[in-house]
Amino acid sequence: MSVNQIIDLLKKQQATFVLLLCHKSADADAVCAAYALQGLLKRFLPDLVIDIGAPQGVNKPTKQLLDTLSISVNLKPNIESASVIFLVDMNTVEQLDEVVDQLKASSAPLVIIDHHAYSPGAEQICEFCLINEQAAATCEIIYDMYQQVGVQLGLNEAKALFTGIAFDTRHFALGDSDTFRIAGGLVAVGVDARALLNLFSNPIDNSERLAKLKACKRVKIVKNGEWIIALSHVSAYEASAAKSLVDLGAHVSAVAGKKAGKLEVSLRCNRDFSEKTGIHLGKDISMPLGELLGGVGGGHAMAAGVNAKGDVVDVLDKCLKLLEEKLSSPV
Repeated sequence: MSVNQIIDLLKKQQATFVLLLCHKSADADAVCAAYALQGLLKRFLPDLVIDIGAPQGVNKPTKQLLDTLSISVNLKPNIESASVIFLVDMNTVEQLDEVVDQLKASSAPLVIIDHHAYSPGAEQICEFCLINEQAAATCEIIYDMYQQVGVQLGLNEAKALFTGIAFDTRHFALGDSDTFRIAGGLVAVGVDARALLNLFSNPIDNSERLAKLKACKRVKIVKNGEWIIALSHVSAYEASAAKSLVDLGAHVSAVAGKKAGKLEVSLRCNRDFSEKTGIHLGKDISMPLGELLGGVGGGHAMAAGVNAKGDVVDVLDKCLKLLEEKLSSPV
């Protein structure tokens, strides 16, 4: 899929209003990618009205980002009026469960731009699908789209892309050679890397600290050969808690939480586990776990998640079973 194909689609639809949708509890990568994509499309179609939508809100770090970079996000996007809808940083409408019926009822063509593990059926629901699992962040994909058509990034767009990549790579700890190539290109535009990284390196609040400590207190540790699996549950900050368990010494972790009847599971692993076992947390664990629970799962090789319904203990048992089955299979 090329930028020119997207522009041709917008012209074919005689689009007047386009919606760039971000996933539930939208993170910096999703919002910043949508913002830079908005700028790119406006270069070609300046009269086009383009909204960035986050119908299920943005996460806490991203709220500060919106003010600092002057990014406008509509928390109640007008799905019915959209001529074309983009799914940014996600590859299935099921990740937007509160508005999924509206999306399925819409006649607007869907365009997917994402870097998570490919979701079966993604190409069947969309007009165009750009999924690059090798990209460390969706912002990297948007950067390369600018390069593809020779469009110069504005400074605020460059800041947004740099910030989105920094967040999704844990301040470049998970970056590869392409990540640093792109970061260098953004710095060349005028991004002050140190200033941006310092700006968004805020200390965590006490509620997140407590979630991490509770996850440690409630942890169940399972030894499988040379691998240490940590399972726990909290009522918030599942992703942060899962990362903490890996930082403390687990090779792979799963932390579940239940809020308002909805179950969320976050999985994390270290690079050693990922490379030696060949297990892709998004494809091999989260996706099948989501299907088992009648929900949706996906993510990266070393970080993934599930949204579904069910019991916390049961879902952790199912997660452990999937991990053990994969570990017992030949690499």
